[in-house]
Amino acid sequence: MIPGMEPLPVPPPQPLPLEGITVVAVEQAVAAPFATRQLADLGARVIKVERIDGGDFARGYDTAAGGLASHFVWCNRGKESIALDLKDPRGLDVVRQLVAGADVFVQNLAHGAAARLGLDAATLCAAHPRLVAVDISGYGASGPYADKRAYDMLVQCEAGLVSVTGTPEQPVKAGIPAADIAAAMYAFSGVLAALVRRGVSGRGGPVEVSMLDALAEWMGHPLHHAMHGGTPPARTGLAHAVIAPYDAYPTADGGQVLLSVQNDREWRRLAEQVIKRPELGSDPDFATNAARVANRERTDALVGAALGGFGADEAVGLLERAGVACARLRDVQQLAEHPQLAARGRWREVGSPVGPLRALLPPITLPGGGEARMGDVPALGEHTLALLRAVGMADVEIAALRRDGVVA
Repeated sequence: MIPGMEPLPVPPPQPLPLEGITVVAVEQAVAAPFATRQLADLGARVIKVERIDGGDFARGYDTAAGGLASHFVWCNRGKESIALDLKDPRGLDVVRQLVAGADVFVQNLAHGAAARLGLDAATLCAAHPRLVAVDISGYGASGPYADKRAYDMLVQCEAGLVSVTGTPEQPVKAGIPAADIAAAMYAFSGVLAALVRRGVSGRGGPVEVSMLDALAEWMGHPLHHAMHGGTPPARTGLAHAVIAPYDAYPTADGGQVLLSVQNDREWRRLAEQVIKRPELGSDPDFATNAARVANRERTDALVGAALGGFGADEAVGLLERAGVACARLRDVQQLAEHPQLAARGRWREVGSPVGPLRALLPPITLPGGGEARMGDVPALGEHTLALLRAVGMADVEIAALRRDGVVA
């Protein structure tokens, strides 16, 4: 080793960023549970408060995950479950004791329900100045829609997402709960921002997120296109409203390959190396994107004929060699076996009441720190006893609550 060139010492791994943070969540379905799962993955302790009569109703959506509901498995790993009757003052008092020791509180009860229980963000933050308290709603706390029921598909419709998704003949909802996910991720980032502010000011404060506001923000491109351009983008299935060629094309083995030509240089490469008709690069009917959009059917027919003689893997290889952006049109089972996810080691196993289940590492990676904490999926009320003891309740009191049906 050359003197003076000794390797720098390797710093010890950093802890997960939310270690030491405690979250209490009175939550159900997807929006709040998915938000708090992100916090749990980053090291927070998340205490999930569930109803005694079946718990979070997402537990009953299906039995696809080895007997458990797929939504619940996805959104609730790494949490502690306590089952309480919040209509009983003794059950509600347990929540208040848990909140008194928490850093974050999250709820997505029906409009007005949290306020009636004294669990709305404004009330809790007034009592606990360092608390970050999150209210997730469908349409916000005020306005003519405040009392409307807000399920994901309904909000997708109200936010206009369905109007721009589908084919020219048929609008369709997104195949994932886009409104729930949008609200969850803004609640998650809102908590992080409020915790940073608390670190500076010493005070927490309320965070408000509505599903409509969140999804309306995600509608930014079609919204601005319509507001400022006069017309909304047309529904075009897998095609692009203003770019051609940009679509899925069938291959000889029954697969489909999607390609996207973003500029005229790429079109010339596609014409020369894939379609094998280099003159199309300068043909006025195809040489510019505007011309290709105007002649979309002819453009698509040329691309389709060129790719239709190859299998999907062959077509992808041909397009990649030509420098044209492309992708396989995969189904969900093919996603589960995606070679890129496998090569990067993105799969783990998490424990559950039915045994180990495959789960993806969360998308946020923090090099130099510990891996995301992917804890077990809890059974209903699995941690009730431990949490009641933790707030100082004696076993005789706990027995009385169980006897009276206040806890489970």
